[in-house]
Amino acid sequence: MRPFLKMEDKDNQQNINKTPSKMARLAWPKAKYGAIIAIIIIIVGNLIYYKDFFLSIFS
Repeated sequence: MRPFLKMEDKDNQQNINKTPSKMARLAWPKAKYGAIIAIIIIIVGNLIYYKDFFLSIFS
């Protein structure tokens, strides 16, 4: 016996992965570039925050 699906349910299943029309016109960067930038920001932030520690090691 088949489950009863309304037309709305079928439409929702097909449109789950579609980008909204207003967002489709924007140029989205690749996710890997965002991850690389986030790692760089974390490293630079830690270097600035712990600069006294690193300077004490080398002197």
